[in-house]
Amino acid sequence: MPVSFSTRSEALEIMDDLSFHEEVIFQTLRELDSINQWLGGNSVTLNALEQLWSKISENQTIAIADLGCGSGEMLRLIARKALKEKRTVQLTGIDANPHVVTYAQKQSIGFDNLKFEELNIFNEQFQSRSFDILIATLFLHHFSDDELVNIFQSMKRQAKHGIIVNDIHRHPFAYYSIKWLTRLFSKSSMVKFDAPLSVLRAFKAHELRSILKKAEIESYQLRWKWAFRWQLVIYS
Repeated sequence: MPVSFSTRSEALEIMDDLSFHEEVIFQTLRELDSINQWLGGNSVTLNALEQLWSKISENQTIAIADLGCGSGEMLRLIARKALKEKRTVQLTGIDANPHVVTYAQKQSIGFDNLKFEELNIFNEQFQSRSFDILIATLFLHHFSDDELVNIFQSMKRQAKHGIIVNDIHRHPFAYYSIKWLTRLFSKSSMVKFDAPLSVLRAFKAHELRSILKKAEIESYQLRWKWAFRWQLVIYS
């Protein structure tokens, strides 16, 4: 069957099944961390974070939440960056999958300013809370356009200083590259299936702009970054 890049795929990724076995999830998270490191994807979030917290007083404790936090690697990178730059941060990882939260907690022992919570971002329990900065890295492509409008509206209310989105550009080169890389090097059936599908579920620039317009978000900066990533910074 030919692959279409004209519109976002609505197919579900295996990772969307929250009941999947622990070890399958753990292997997937390990490989996803490696992929982000190899392709330089982490810098997309960290560079955007530099933009936002440069406008916050160095004496202020910055509360940051990472939605769909996965293994917690991004938060650990932020914790190290904050320590190096002598910033005080309180970091919260949010994920609806209990197995993911368990893995992230084990990987983050020794980080006293980092905690993880099993929460659904659509629940009032989460949406009633506020943070200085909200981050979503390779997370929002899991949702439909209508769901994303609601998510962005909620995030806009919750974030005092801004929102950072790091997600995939839907493009044939990105799709076929990750398909062959994971086929050659991955030991996880979930990664082999989900990684190329993530590209098909991802975004073109005009789609992100349309979603933001529907969410009544006007103050933002959208940039293309290597490797086929969108860096979206929304200013509060």
